[in-house]
Amino acid sequence: MTFHDLHHADEPLLLPNAWDFASAVALHAAGFAAIGTTSLGVAAAHGLADGEGVARGETVALARMIVGLPVPVTVDVESGFGGDVGQLAAELAELGVAGVNIEDGRPGGRLADPEEQAELVRAAKEGAPGLFVNARVDTYWLSVDRESTVDRARRYLDAGADGVFVPGLASEEDIAAVVEAVAAPLNVLHVPALGLKRLGELGVRRVSTGSLLFRAALHAAVTTACAVRDGGPVPDGIPSYADVQGLV
Repeated sequence: MTFHDLHHADEPLLLPNAWDFASAVALHAAGFAAIGTTSLGVAAAHGLADGEGVARGETVALARMIVGLPVPVTVDVESGFGGDVGQLAAELAELGVAGVNIEDGRPGGRLADPEEQAELVRAAKEGAPGLFVNARVDTYWLSVDRESTVDRARRYLDAGADGVFVPGLASEEDIAAVVEAVAAPLNVLHVPALGLKRLGELGVRRVSTGSLLFRAALHAAVTTACAVRDGGPVPDGIPSYADVQGLV
């Protein structure tokens, strides 16, 4: 199935988000149908801040490494890294990337002007017409101007977006309302209280893990180091050296 088709399957697409080559390969080996990247994970792994538009090179470099996987890859490009979004989209598409996320959140907890953001979406789509452009609406994520969520989503769809991502959307009522109002696949972050099955019943077509896996990996690394230091048990199930060598 193509990446577009995965958004119209019987079950929501569960998209795990990788931050480096090893995490992407391990997720593919676990059987996931597509792999995304996490902008926080990519930026933080290189000592950079997320959302500041400073990780373009690192993001493209990771895309170049993982597009050889036999599953679609979609890349989080923040708000376009402050450059020519059409050119960025074309570069990623040429590498073999299947989709991008582009967000309307801005540094300092602000939202972009929706007309200006629609132009970025349009530029991405014109730069790479076959790319699945997922327009991220940060009204719930930033708790700013939530009443504009549907209007923003519709503007971005009119500009050519293929899907809408509303991170922070978590209640059944709010999710159902956006699904009803927006004529495109809705993407949300994993909502533990609802679960994948219920999100699908509500009409969600894509569920992302976002930065969760990266943060969980940091937690596991520190927890294991502390166990070694303090004489506690090391967690079970850790891949062996040979296992990791086999992945890469």
